[in-house]
Amino acid sequence: MEPVRFGVMGTARIALEKVIPAMQASSHCRIAAIASRDRARAEAAAERLGIPRSFGSYEALLEDPEIEAVYNPLPNHLHVPLSIAAAEAGKHVLCEKPIALSAEEAMRLVEARERTGVKIQEAFMVRCHPQWIRARELVQNGAIGTLRVVQGSFSYMNRDPANVRNQADIGGGGVYDIGCYPIVGSRFLFAAEPIRVASQIEHDPSFATDRLASVLMEFPTGQALFFCSTQLVPYQCMQILGSDGRIEIEIPFNAPPDRPCRIFVDDGSALGGGSVRAEVFDPVNQYTLQGDLFAGAIRNGTPLPFPLEDSVRNMKVLDAVFRAGRSGRFEPV
Repeated sequence: MEPVRFGVMGTARIALEKVIPAMQASSHCRIAAIASRDRARAEAAAERLGIPRSFGSYEALLEDPEIEAVYNPLPNHLHVPLSIAAAEAGKHVLCEKPIALSAEEAMRLVEARERTGVKIQEAFMVRCHPQWIRARELVQNGAIGTLRVVQGSFSYMNRDPANVRNQADIGGGGVYDIGCYPIVGSRFLFAAEPIRVASQIEHDPSFATDRLASVLMEFPTGQALFFCSTQLVPYQCMQILGSDGRIEIEIPFNAPPDRPCRIFVDDGSALGGGSVRAEVFDPVNQYTLQGDLFAGAIRNGTPLPFPLEDSVRNMKVLDAVFRAGRSGRFEPV
């Protein structure tokens, strides 16, 4: 398969340190150009990463006829407008999460896709990782009985006022940045949509962003709950509890590409780890796998495994989380 030629919009840290190197390691993706509103930043990134071309504007990147697809890791408020601009330029779009700031905004991307015929994918790389695929397989095969509870935690420490995650007016805050992961993970495991949501949200008095959130989601056959924070000790874990057993994903979201990952399967017959068995997964880069799947869908003309409609449904849950945080009661999804 001929590699898909990608252009990168912006010089976000996740792009420079994780996604671009991972996609460069793929035989199905080629990073052909990078753009920034600061041309010097684009040139420096191109030189550092061995990218052939650089541009001083996003518009110039989109005008390049050699670029077939773009990767959009820009701040959250630019996901929809720049992804629409890319689609209208005839480029396929792989856009960072959250793909929008509301479900209503995400629908604009669905309309752009229908109008232009390009493929648009939200970059939830975790759904490409073998540990998540295996965990869902175990749930669906009844290995832990009936799935009843999904419990997650995700936190880090970031008090930098210049960081985009701490800027409320451009879509900062912990729920958008990391709370979206346990939401999409819970939906992935239940293979269903939550009915209603309750949440408790604490805001930073200086940044006005959500810095600590606890969320409860009611699914048709169980519950999911998680907390996320931008001002706590770095930590992450997912627990998947059924009627006859449980699964723990040790490093669910930032799975390391250079060492094995583990999930733990427990039949509950002995406390303290006595009934736990580990399943170990060889090192893989989930960003490379994500790029491979997206490029394959472009080249082969096949449907994306998670279409934009799934992104709209995830945004509906995020919308409900924020409504519940304001109302102090359960909000329907």
